[in-house]
Amino acid sequence: MTPYTVLILLVVAERFAELAVARRNGAWSLARGGREYGRGHYPVMVGLHTLFLLGCLVEPWAADRPFLPWLGLPALALALAAQALRWWCIAALGPRWHTRVLIVPGLALISSGPYRYLRHPNYVAVVVEGVALPLVHTAWLTALAFTVLNAALLTVRIRCESAALAPSRALPGPGAAS
Repeated sequence: MTPYTVLILLVVAERFAELAVARRNGAWSLARGGREYGRGHYPVMVGLHTLFLLGCLVEPWAADRPFLPWLGLPALALALAAQALRWWCIAALGPRWHTRVLIVPGLALISSGPYRYLRHPNYVAVVVEGVALPLVHTAWLTALAFTVLNAALLTVRIRCESAALAPSRALPGPGAAS
């Protein structure tokens, strides 16, 4: 097993940890009157992220991509930084972080942690990871395809969150993984 395969498997394990946190946080939100928005795009998001990780594994092997240290090492640093940012977001949002768009009425927007600096720091982490992780082992087709498809998905996702957080729906509260 190559070090890159181990890296991707560690990211897969991290995704399962995220899902466990999201499941627990979803129960917390629903118990407080939370409402889910944008169910239609969620399966697309799961599929895209699953195919992304598969592409990270398959492309270097199928296309006989080399490991190029001048590209792979900075990409690894960026991928690790994206993971750190993602978990900073999770910590800042606490029980209001989800993989779905779940809004609990009456909660104020979070303005601490990375949310002090960015409106959607979790999505910054996703975008950086989407480019960096495949480039650790020169999987540029995966990086390109995920970036294009993820841009379309994030457009839908951010619009969904913005509409769900609109004052006419409920008092603002992040409640979503953003």
